[in-house]
Order: sequence, then structure tokens, then C-alpha cells
Amino acid sequence: MIIGASGSIGSAAVQLAKHSGATVTAVCSGANVDMVRSLGADRIIDYTIEDFTKDATAYDLIFDIVGASSFSRCQQLPEPHRVFLQIITRLTTLLRILWTFIVGGKKLKGGVAMEHLERMNLISELVATERLKAVIDRSYPLARIAEAFKYVEQGHKKGNVVITVAHP
Repeated sequence: MIIGASGSIGSAAVQLAKHSGATVTAVCSGANVDMVRSLGADRIIDYTIEDFTKDATAYDLIFDIVGASSFSRCQQLPEPHRVFLQIITRLTTLLRILWTFIVGGKKLKGGVAMEHLERMNLISELVATERLKAVIDRSYPLARIAEAFKYVEQGHKKGNVVITVAHP
């Protein structure tokens, strides 16, 4: 399950998960369903209509990109979800990561991805062969960067927002 599947990281996560052979359930708003489906999502949950933490499907991995849920809320999902991966990490989340590591069972993971040349080469190859595509919502010139930030802060962008810099 990918929570926040229509954003910049989520749109890439859906594509990479599908490339890896995963069955992907994407969580996004109804306005983004078609875009997320075009990226390869097998199933989509519109969070404006359905509470994804009440889903009866079992997941191996729950990837919350936007901080829309918590490890505690996802504990009620059916087994075998073994890993809850969250990008937005707070001190309390870091302490829970350590606790789940010590006691076993379902794992909470977060933090910074380590550099790995083989993975970067794979991503480069996927981009070069157009099997991994960047989703661009809007493009702004550098002079309008404040406007771009305001748009992103609204929390409803699809994919990425690009800032263009003119060459002299």
C-alpha cells in the first residue's frame, strides 16, 4: 500500500513497486485516480471516501509518504503487513522504530535512504528506457518560485512541480 501515491515520491514509488513485481494499492484523492492508475496501480483507495486503515486486505508493506497515518493506526490492518515505512519522521517515530527493532513483530521503518550505486543505475536505466516517468504537474520560472511554493503547500499537486532557470 502506498499512501500519497499521487505526489512526487508516490508517483515514483508506484512505478518502482510495479517494476519490482508488486501488487500495488494506491491511496490518493478521487481527483488523482486516473493518473495513479496510469502509473500501474492495481487498486486505488480514495481517502476522501474510504478510510484505508479499515481495509480488509493484507499488505506486506505500507509506505506512508505524506504522514497521513501512523504505525498505531495501521496496526489494525490484517496480517501479514510486516513493515510500515514512513518518510516523515518525528522523535516519537524514531523511538518506535528502535522499539519495534528490539521487540520484533511488525516493523516500523523510516529515515534516510543510503546511497547505493546499483539502485541508482537501475533507476537511471528505467528513466532512459521510459519505464520510469516523472509526473510533472506544473512548471514555474525561477522568478515565480514563491507562487510555486504556495501551490505545493496546498497539498494537492500531482507529481512534481518544476522550477525552470533561464540560461544567460
